[in-house]
Amino acid sequence: MLPISKLEQIERRFRELEQLLCSPEIVCDPAQLRKLNKERVDLEPVVLAFKRLQNVQSEITDNNEALEDPELRELAEMELPALKDELTKIERQIELLLLPKDPNDARNTIIEVRSGTGGEEAALFAADLFRMFSRYAEGKGWKVEVLSLSEASAGGYKEVIALVTGKEVYSHLRYEAGVHRVQRVPATEAQGRIHTSTATCAILPEADDVDITIADADLDISIAASGGPGGQSVNTTNSAVQLRHIPTGLIVKCQDERSQHKNKARAMKVLRSRLLELEQKKQDAALTAERRTMVGSGERSEKIRTYNFPQNRVTDHRINLTVHKLDQVLMGDLEEIVSALRTHRQAELLRQEGTG
Repeated sequence: MLPISKLEQIERRFRELEQLLCSPEIVCDPAQLRKLNKERVDLEPVVLAFKRLQNVQSEITDNNEALEDPELRELAEMELPALKDELTKIERQIELLLLPKDPNDARNTIIEVRSGTGGEEAALFAADLFRMFSRYAEGKGWKVEVLSLSEASAGGYKEVIALVTGKEVYSHLRYEAGVHRVQRVPATEAQGRIHTSTATCAILPEADDVDITIADADLDISIAASGGPGGQSVNTTNSAVQLRHIPTGLIVKCQDERSQHKNKARAMKVLRSRLLELEQKKQDAALTAERRTMVGSGERSEKIRTYNFPQNRVTDHRINLTVHKLDQVLMGDLEEIVSALRTHRQAELLRQEGTG
């Protein structure tokens, strides 16, 4: 049963917000205006769905009454099945809209891809993964900005860190955190044997300055020359910036050929997001049961997905989903997999709400 009283309360708050947003006091206060407008935008889908629910319920009532009228009975019998189907869909939609929202879902995201086991082949696979994520982001209309890049001597990436900005980025990319495994014949394999390599992916919601405050005394900042593949110098100026967060021991390094100031800003962005992740892990420590049942817990030791080239197969081990279009997936066609993972998570949340 839908919580009608809660829906009515949301509708009243929505109308109240519409009035407040037109008041001179709020219009003259940019911070309050943004805050209330965001609340209104968040509530609007629920209010529209509730209104449609009421309209469909009214139409069903009218058609049920029309069954008693010989002249209208046939028309009513034709319309009722479709109306009942639509009512079920709207009720499902409202249930999902009322689920507790992760405050991180709307955030921009820092993605960190690193080569794992497998040597140079792992570095090549890390580069493949990053291209896959970049193309997926491009298809979503998101912007990808590389913050730090360490190339392997024979090609590929030892590590790449990038900021992805756009609408609801974290809510889609959160499921990519973990160990990705590839099974294929490397270009250097003369015997044609299939090798298994891995790359890891960390997905961090971007932290705002107000989320994480870093005291100057807690930072150890060092400057060095930027390096290219294999440690080769690519710059005659000292532009690479390394930050060490003394309380946690976290180290972040960013390098750019042009600007030391820009590198420091990028490194701080990554450091804040990593510290936010640490803080959230502390807060989530008591929710181990939820972590066991929900997809995408973000544990980096998990093997989440296998990419099998000989069979053109991608298997997500968390939900036992297999698709035979690896070539398309690596070109950024992740929507089928991400949608399945999001649906699974929603189902688990609904189950927990029902037993809570």
